[in-house]
Amino acid sequence: MNYYGVKSIYIFEITRFFRTIFQSFVSPVISTSLYFVVFGSAIGSRIKEVDGVSYGTFIVPGLIMLTVLTQAISNGSFGIYLPKFVGTIYELLSAPVNFFEIILGYVGAAATKALFIGLVILFTSTLFVDFEVMHPIIMILFLILSCISFALLGFILGIWAKSFDQLQLVPLLIVTPMVFLGGSFYSISMLPPFWQTVSLFNPVVYLISGFRWCFFGVADFPIGISLLAIFTFMSLCLLFIAWIFKSGWRMRT
Repeated sequence: MNYYGVKSIYIFEITRFFRTIFQSFVSPVISTSLYFVVFGSAIGSRIKEVDGVSYGTFIVPGLIMLTVLTQAISNGSFGIYLPKFVGTIYELLSAPVNFFEIILGYVGAAATKALFIGLVILFTSTLFVDFEVMHPIIMILFLILSCISFALLGFILGIWAKSFDQLQLVPLLIVTPMVFLGGSFYSISMLPPFWQTVSLFNPVVYLISGFRWCFFGVADFPIGISLLAIFTFMSLCLLFIAWIFKSGWRMRT
C-alpha cells in the first residue's frame, strides 16, 4: 500500500475544499434554512404528523441525505475530472499507485467533504426543530456508507464526462429527481399503489428509509434491506471502477 500517494491525493483534495470553505459551508446552511421555511412551516402547517412524527422533524433525515448525496457526487466527480481536464491524469496513471489507492485518495476526500456537510446540516436542523437520534452509532455508520457509495458514483461520472456540461448533466437530470422521489419529504406509504411499486426501483428510497429509521425507529423498509441495498450499490460501483482502470475506458480522453 502506497500510503504516501494516498495521503498526497487526499490532502490535495481536502485543501481544495477548504479554499472555498465559505461557499461549501454557507450554501448548505442557507438551503437547509429555506427548506425548513418552505416545507417545515408552510407545508408542515397542513401536514401535522407522518408516521407519528411531526412533519418538520420528519423531513430532517431526507434533507441531510439530499445534501449528502449531492455533495458526494459533485466532489467525487470533480476531483477526478479536473486531472483529465488539465492533463495531469497521465501523471496519475504513471505514478506508483494502483486503482484502489487512487480510489482511497479521491473518494475518501469526497466522502469526507460530504460527511462534513451532512453534520453541518444535522446541527443546523436543531435550530428549527427538536429531535433525538434513536440509533446514533448506526446513523453515523449509515451516513458514512452513503457518502462513500455516492462518492464512488461521482468518481465514475467524473471519468465518463468529457465536458463540464456532462459533469452536471447526471446530477441535475437523474440524481436530484431520484432523491426528491425517494421519500425525502414524505413517506412512500403516502403514495398511490402504482407509484409505490415504481419507487421500489429507486435505490435512494432504501437509503432514506434506513437513515430515517436511525432517527425515529420508523421506516418504509426494514433496516436490513436498506443496508443490503447500500452495500450492493457500493460493490457494483467498485467493480465498475476496477473495470475502468483495467480497460482504460475514457481515462485518456
